Amino acid sequence: MATEKDGKTPNLSDEEQHDVDKNQPPRAAVLHEIIRTQGDQELERTVAALWWSALAAGLTMGLSLMGMGLLNSRLPDGEGFKVIASFGYCAGFLAVILARQQLFTENTLTAVLPVMSKPTLNNAGRLLRLWTVVLVGNLCGTLLVAYVMLHLPIFDTKTDLAFLEIGRKVMENDTSQMFAKGIVSGWMIATMVWMIPSMESAKIWIIILITYLMALGDFTHIVVGSAEVSYLVFAGELPWKDFWLVFAGPTLAGNIIGGSFIFALISHAQIRSESSLPGNAAADPRHPQRINKDQ
Repeated sequence: MATEKDGKTPNLSDEEQHDVDKNQPPRAAVLHEIIRTQGDQELERTVAALWWSALAAGLTMGLSLMGMGLLNSRLPDGEGFKVIASFGYCAGFLAVILARQQLFTENTLTAVLPVMSKPTLNNAGRLLRLWTVVLVGNLCGTLLVAYVMLHLPIFDTKTDLAFLEIGRKVMENDTSQMFAKGIVSGWMIATMVWMIPSMESAKIWIIILITYLMALGDFTHIVVGSAEVSYLVFAGELPWKDFWLVFAGPTLAGNIIGGSFIFALISHAQIRSESSLPGNAAADPRHPQRINKDQ
């Protein structure tokens, strides 16, 4: 029976205490293990499976450019209406994540945790293989969708101009800004991936919240941005050299640092620190060591 000395609420029945335990949010270690397991499964997938899923994700991310362009072209000019138009940015992320397609910036956290948990050359090689296939697939998809959106008679002139303006806005950044904003973007996507397992019922709202803030902050993202900037290239306003050196290179580096070397590393360090505490495993009834001891 609980006493005041325990610090617990007195007179709770066993059933009520079970309800309390059941409604506790998952520990950070549980979230870490969920994401690490997902990452390990991704690392095991074949190149063909990764490629087609990544290509599909790149095509789907065109919805973000499409959503913002359509909203911008149909709303009056003004900063207040730009705030509304930024919701279009969420469309591609919602479709890709809910459809479980391969998005490169998700893998800067998900696929990195297995390597941090077991840093072997084999795991590092598997991570490099996954990153390469997914990144190339994503970029091929976004370049294709940007080309199609420009050259096929799909949108009216006002919408086409809105697409161009979105790309011009991205290219207002110099290389250092692309890199710095890419770090924030990578960190935000990693935060979103970390949050989703603890609140699956609110997954849609988490995706909308994080990606909407990314749009408001004009943070650079290698996949969405490649659709926005390549639209300028295909329209003849930007050379490929600037696409790769000014936008893609710095943004990619920033996304990787923000997602892998900042968020994933800190999150993994937190879990390692918790697991090194004396008696920590035995204190958690969900831990395998405690289960084995009970048996």
